[in-house]
Amino acid sequence: MNGIRIESAPDAARLAALGVNKWPIWEKGPSEFPWEYFEDETSYIVSGHAIVTPETGPTVEIRQGDLVTFPSGLICKWRIVAPLRKHYRFGSASA
Repeated sequence: MNGIRIESAPDAARLAALGVNKWPIWEKGPSEFPWEYFEDETSYIVSGHAIVTPETGPTVEIRQGDLVTFPSGLICKWRIVAPLRKHYRFGSASA
């Protein structure tokens, strides 16, 4: 298992409890690149579509409205299919 957790369409109360709108924003156009996570990252996908392929475990697709947690130690390849815009936070984001 790759440890990526996806929560589809969390409600506004959940996003507010996490403080998502105060998190930094990251944007990137269609591209492919390798990535390694050195700490947990939680991201809320504002727009776009990406396919994340871990070294181990199943490939996941993330889209607008997904709240995604990537675990520390994850090594993967990102393929951004449609321009991606996300809020992100390092460390635990549970609420």
